[in-house]
Amino acid sequence: MKLNLKKTAAGVIAFVVFVAALIYCNKIEKADLISTEGQSYEKAQVVEITKDNLAEDGNRYGEQKVILKINSGSLKGQEVEAVSPSGTLFGATCKVGMPVIAIVSVTENNSVVTVYSQDRSIAIYVFAVLFALIVCAIGGRQGAKAVISLAFTCISIFGLLFPLIYKGYSPVFVTILICVVATVFTMLMISGWSKKTLSAVIGTTCGVAAAGAAATIFGHFAGISGYNVPDIETLNYVAQYTPIRIGGLLFAGIIISSLGAVMDVGMSMSSAIQEIYEANPEVGKKKLFLSGIQVGRDMMGTMTNTLILAYVGGAITTLIINYAYNLSYNQLLNSYNIGIEIMQGLSGSLGVVLTVPITAAVAVELLYRNSMRK
Repeated sequence: MKLNLKKTAAGVIAFVVFVAALIYCNKIEKADLISTEGQSYEKAQVVEITKDNLAEDGNRYGEQKVILKINSGSLKGQEVEAVSPSGTLFGATCKVGMPVIAIVSVTENNSVVTVYSQDRSIAIYVFAVLFALIVCAIGGRQGAKAVISLAFTCISIFGLLFPLIYKGYSPVFVTILICVVATVFTMLMISGWSKKTLSAVIGTTCGVAAAGAAATIFGHFAGISGYNVPDIETLNYVAQYTPIRIGGLLFAGIIISSLGAVMDVGMSMSSAIQEIYEANPEVGKKKLFLSGIQVGRDMMGTMTNTLILAYVGGAITTLIINYAYNLSYNQLLNSYNIGIEIMQGLSGSLGVVLTVPITAAVAVELLYRNSMRK
């Protein structure tokens, strides 16, 4: 009972500290990078299409003219004329009854309304709920814990990491800090506080730190920095009005990208070593470590493939464009985009690989220290 009270008290304190950190970090006055005075994005529904832009060849040119019923904002309940561009990134192919998001620009007594996109919020919410229900149905209690851990990680990233980076803190440092917090919470949710959890947390932390260090070293020798990313012009503009350290964002992103795979390897390694030890407590320290390494070798192949394929999937449009333009080998290999993708994939994979021996060594040491005390 005393132990449960201590755990409950520790949980309450941790929750209060986390909420206080969220409140503190989000006390931000953001710089006005663009003027949005009089402009808002509102929910609306297509009531009528007054002019279509469908041509005889089946393609759409120009813009549609529609009547929208505005369902939020200052024009709520009103029916207004609007245009819907036929662009691939903005506008929508409107149909009567279709929910859309409208850009409402109000100046004095005039208002201009443009269709921004189809309203995707319901589809996103339904898909997210369906995902959570399937995970809980298949995983049971552990599945519910996984959903809670995912939600906590997302809150930590958007509620702590981004505000701290915006305030001017080192992106790499705060990313490692948030990764540690997310790892501790996830591991505690999965297996509670134990030697297995501690070794998994230490192994995961060292793994993501190794991924960040590897990316930094690779970037130094390859001449790649956080200022070589495709969005650098926009980032430079943002940096003129905010204290964001844009040079570290690339490496912070690599650390976050590798966290999931590294965390998986850390917990799997820690669990495997503990199971081996409990099945044969007389196994020697060295043999237990080598057994853990053997288990980890099977994980390396799949997890390194997971990260490499994830990065390839994320850069598929860039890679296809390069392939279509038939760029020469020297041009392709030495372009910044390809160099960054290689750096991300290899440094993240290296973090996964190094997590195996680190977690194995920590888990073995904790188990044998505990047995010596007994």
